[in-house]
Amino acid sequence: MTSHTLAAANLAAAVAIAADNVRNAGGPFGALIVTTDGARFEGVNRVTANNDPTAHAEVTAIRTACAALGTFDLSGAVLYTSCEPCPMCLASALWARISRVVYAADRHEAAAAGFDDAAFYEFFEGDPADRTALMPVERIADDGFDHREPFTLWSNLDTRIEY
Repeated sequence: MTSHTLAAANLAAAVAIAADNVRNAGGPFGALIVTTDGARFEGVNRVTANNDPTAHAEVTAIRTACAALGTFDLSGAVLYTSCEPCPMCLASALWARISRVVYAADRHEAAAAGFDDAAFYEFFEGDPADRTALMPVERIADDGFDHREPFTLWSNLDTRIEY
């Protein structure tokens, strides 16, 4: 089986996971993580089922894989997802050190079905000064507290685990 054929088969599995999730009162998103040794971990969208806005399919797949493998580092793994990952899911994949992301539907197809993430993409792509319309993000530092204390403690901690 060629790498393209294998990727297409895994992507088809992610789409099937998404379709099954819709049939079971979940959102229309599914994900599959495949590690270098062939271990497979599924994730489905559970945002409304769990009242958790972070329970996107990609994030639940990452959580499942990391818990099962006992690590936060999924280097070498491929994330197959039924739809183009939103900025949160892309960031989660980066933090998990996923090596590659493969998706089926794009963000425009998701928007046509009522899942429009355009404002989130624009939030991160735009000038920080223009972000206040969606959600103001403000920094307050040195206002009667040492905002660097957690980092100082971390830097001096002999038992820290680098990530």
